[in-house]
Amino acid sequence: MRFQTPLIPARLVRRYKRFLSDMVLEDGQEVVAHCPNPGSMMGLQDPGMRCWLEPNDDPKKKLKYGWRLVELSGGQWSGIDTAVPNRVVKEALQTRQVPELAAYSGVRPEVKYGHKSRVDFLLTEPGLPNAYVEVKNVHLRRDGDWAEFPDSVTARGARHLDDLAAMVAEGHRAVMFYFVQRTDCARFRLADDIDPGYAGAFARARAAGVEAVCYDSTISPEGVALRAPLPVEI
Repeated sequence: MRFQTPLIPARLVRRYKRFLSDMVLEDGQEVVAHCPNPGSMMGLQDPGMRCWLEPNDDPKKKLKYGWRLVELSGGQWSGIDTAVPNRVVKEALQTRQVPELAAYSGVRPEVKYGHKSRVDFLLTEPGLPNAYVEVKNVHLRRDGDWAEFPDSVTARGARHLDDLAAMVAEGHRAVMFYFVQRTDCARFRLADDIDPGYAGAFARARAAGVEAVCYDSTISPEGVALRAPLPVEI
């Protein structure tokens, strides 16, 4: 997935009201950028961080900049846009770059299922059970090289796990796909201290037959792409 407009660097002044951030461009201009992330963004919203913004000239948009990346130490990166994982995973599924799901040719996004939910992707292939795939954005790193999810309490995420388990009970495949949108992690686990409820739902889903996969990413100011699988601590 390539960004539509070349990104420009800036320094974070503050993030506030969840979806707003004050930034200073390299020429000293102060701007307000849209923050496309409703989560806590733990460790990714410290004042002074070097960020990358996507300009736009859309007259329908009040804000002319969208926050996309955080540049980390050691040449590492993190994406903060929670819409990016679905775009990247969709491309990967359509081009069969995910070995666990490469047998499926049909890729339908946003299909109604479960209890008033929409699954991110419904995969179909003649002769195979349908595969329901839910994608979660991961960008929390607190300890060593562990990527963790979630970074805040998510009742909605727990409900998605229960919905996936229900699909397995009906004879389908169900997959929870964790997309690590940062480049400095080598393995994945649940942040059960942050949300024990989600961890409990995950345990129930796994016992019911829901699959869990995790992939990391390559990230640059040009774009974000699926890279390689990471081990999942169950």
